[in-house]
Amino acid sequence: MKKPTTQFLNSMLIIVGGAALLFEISGEERNVYVMVGGLIMLMLGLYRATNFWVETKDDHKKDPEEEDKKESEDKL
Repeated sequence: MKKPTTQFLNSMLIIVGGAALLFEISGEERNVYVMVGGLIMLMLGLYRATNFWVETKDDHKKDPEEEDKKESEDKL
C-alpha cells in the first residue's frame, strides 16, 4: 500500500474505534460487543500507526541535500 493510504487507514481505525467506544460508554445501555469492537479497532490502529512511524522515522536522514552538505563540510 502507499504511505498516504496507510496513514489514512490507521487514522480512520483510531477515530472510528475511539468514537464507537466513547459512544457506547456514554450511553445508558451498553452493548459489550460494540465496546470490544471499538477497543480492538482503536488498538489495531494505534499498533499499525506506531509500526509505520518506526519504519519511517529516519526518512529525513536519506535526504540528498543533507548528504551534499555533509560531504562539503567534511572537505573543509
